[in-house]
Amino acid sequence: MSDGLDTAEKRGQWSGRWGFILASSGCAIGLGNIWKFPYITGENGGGLFVLIYLACITLIGLPIMLAEVLLGRATQKSPVGAYRDFSAKGSPWVIPGWIGVLTGFVILSYYSVVAGWALHYTWLSLQGGFAGMDAETIGNTFGSVFANGNLNLGWHTAFMMLTIAIVLGGVRHGVERIARILMPLLFVMLLVLLGLAMQSDGFAEAFSFIFSPDASKLTRAGVLEALGHSFFTLSLGMGAMITYGSYLKKKEDIVSASVVISILDTIIALVACMVLFPIIFSYGMEPGAGPGLVFISLPIAFSQMAGGAIWATVFFALLVFAALTSAISMLEVVVSTVIDETRLRRTAATLLCGTAIFLFGIPSALSGTEGFAGKEFKDLTAGIFGEGKGKNWFDTFDYLASNWLLPLGGLMIALFVAWRAGAAAREKGFNEGTRFQNLYVAWLMLLRFLVPIGVVAVLLHALEVI
Repeated sequence: MSDGLDTAEKRGQWSGRWGFILASSGCAIGLGNIWKFPYITGENGGGLFVLIYLACITLIGLPIMLAEVLLGRATQKSPVGAYRDFSAKGSPWVIPGWIGVLTGFVILSYYSVVAGWALHYTWLSLQGGFAGMDAETIGNTFGSVFANGNLNLGWHTAFMMLTIAIVLGGVRHGVERIARILMPLLFVMLLVLLGLAMQSDGFAEAFSFIFSPDASKLTRAGVLEALGHSFFTLSLGMGAMITYGSYLKKKEDIVSASVVISILDTIIALVACMVLFPIIFSYGMEPGAGPGLVFISLPIAFSQMAGGAIWATVFFALLVFAALTSAISMLEVVVSTVIDETRLRRTAATLLCGTAIFLFGIPSALSGTEGFAGKEFKDLTAGIFGEGKGKNWFDTFDYLASNWLLPLGGLMIALFVAWRAGAAAREKGFNEGTRFQNLYVAWLMLLRFLVPIGVVAVLLHALEVI
């Protein structure tokens, strides 16, 4: 294994520990925290689901994150090169590296479309919000947006162009600089919205819903969803943390940094729930509204609030910022790999990868239409998912990434670092720069035994075996 110092200097490095923490927190904190976690919490009855999720983050997510950051920092390489450096020449273990790159590519292609919805709702809010609209009209707005291929394509284009422009700036002057701006801004906006929620009539009821365990409301599927979401929310299994770790100096403490990132990610997810649910309860809406919680239920509530247009604008802008910091990391995984594997310059690699992802995302933008990506694709996939269960292009690739690629990537990194990587290199990678060397054995045991069991359970659930 080479030390990769010269390569690291050419590829770029973080300015320091906090540059890495802010950028990696931006990578982890995204739509999964502010859009997905609240609605799956609502669907699974709050309380006990939240506790299980916290346990999954601590016992499954954090150990995998540490493994990814360790592999990246030790090799100073993107996912493919990192696996290659830690294994024998010609080893098939390079395949998980490519799977991680593919995962980032696929997720960003449709993630950009969801970010486009947030951009559109920000624009609607700036025009006066949803004032004057009744609940039915607002409810139909999202369906109209999803079915409008040209609108989705326009916002998808705008969001991808913005993401590409930032990644073109490089590690320190592009990715880190924007993280230093957007992450504090994101925290401030969330706190402002939390202050609003705390003044609402539904805050006490929401607090109880989120933090009071009720075993009757949680199912086995909910437990597995909590486990699966711990991968999605921390951006694990797609090489992002390997890539970001590769820009770290060897002296930095990856143990404490990984813990801080996990804590920040979890706090944002919980605060997002404490922002959304008080508003939902105050206006007599259903917390288990599913994916429409943010794009249907919340706008209805904003339409009834004093200053609703302002609050709606702040919230959806927050959603855009969160989506952008995560999108940057996904594009960076692909770009970094192309730079390492082909020696292309960053400008060429970024434009090439960004354009390819944009083109692959076009069908996702058109998934609400009657054409090939929408209704026709649902009919085509009915043979795979079952009669009446066909999925459009967007849903198919979301299912593939969330249920297969991310868990598989997490399983592979755990098995590789815990069982295949040399013991001396692994221990050195964990202990270098940290004062928490006494946690090494506990981390290794979790990575070797508990993590694989948990990830296999997610995969079996995707197969509908459990």
